[in-house]
Amino acid sequence: MQDVTDGAFWKLMHRYGGADVYWTEYFRVHAVSRPEKWIVASIEQNSTGRPVVAQMIGNEIPALIRAAKELQQLNVAAIDLNLGCPAPIVYKKCAGGGLLREPQRIDSILGALREAVSIKFTVKTRVGFASPSEFDALQPIFAKHSIDLLTVHARTVAQMYRLPVHYDLIRHAAETMKCPVCANGHVYSADQALEVLAQTKARGLMIGRGVIRSPWLFNQIRQRLRGEPVTFPTGREVLGYIEALWESQASFDAPEKVQCERMKKFMNYLGEGVPGDFLHRIRRSQARADFFGLCREFFDHDQPMRLEPVSGVVPAEPS
Repeated sequence: MQDVTDGAFWKLMHRYGGADVYWTEYFRVHAVSRPEKWIVASIEQNSTGRPVVAQMIGNEIPALIRAAKELQQLNVAAIDLNLGCPAPIVYKKCAGGGLLREPQRIDSILGALREAVSIKFTVKTRVGFASPSEFDALQPIFAKHSIDLLTVHARTVAQMYRLPVHYDLIRHAAETMKCPVCANGHVYSADQALEVLAQTKARGLMIGRGVIRSPWLFNQIRQRLRGEPVTFPTGREVLGYIEALWESQASFDAPEKVQCERMKKFMNYLGEGVPGDFLHRIRRSQARADFFGLCREFFDHDQPMRLEPVSGVVPAEPS
């Protein structure tokens, strides 16, 4: 997720079990772009031991080809094209999810990239821009170009992160595509993750917000797949995660207010799983003492926490 899941975040996730594969933040590709240095550094300094996929976003074929060739020189397992970002600043430029309004353009881009990419080539998409019925026209285009993995976020761009999630469309893709299909969208617990896998017949899960909220989720899913009881973190373990997040993201020459604002990007997701007014209050913190004083108020205990979305807690939609 852009401006959230950087290399420092991967490293922290690895302490809790981590993902099997990590996707970079997206490289913004246009006529005069060059791969962002901080994302390249995340790839070069990856210490998780897990593969990394380089994600691109853009709509200009020559620029995308140039970027794909440059990124293939890095230690990446695949090149991924983002057709799912729902941020208005992106889709209004006909990039990310905005490209879903132009299937013929997607067809041309995928054809050019498939020819230019000699390693694995993957696509992440939403099921449509305005309506899930658009997926009927999109899926044959994905099938045409011999991609190596299709990740389907089963919402439309217009939905942003609101319900419902159209898992039936992931299942249709999984049953008809020659390549593996990965399910994405509103995976929030180990039990529900197994339900999504069973319902969609997907080969895997891509999880963003759910593991920002609870980095234990990856291992909890593995526990369920092995038929083991799921273990939940205590409040103090959650507090330890928040402290580690602060240290991993800290810019030590930045004012505390700026560091608090950075942490709120993460708390917007974690707070979805905390009953009461934690999220409302943490969004108003301005200094480290206030921030951690509030965190201790909610997490300084030894009771297990499920960290699943709580009814009545209103999340912030990612920018």
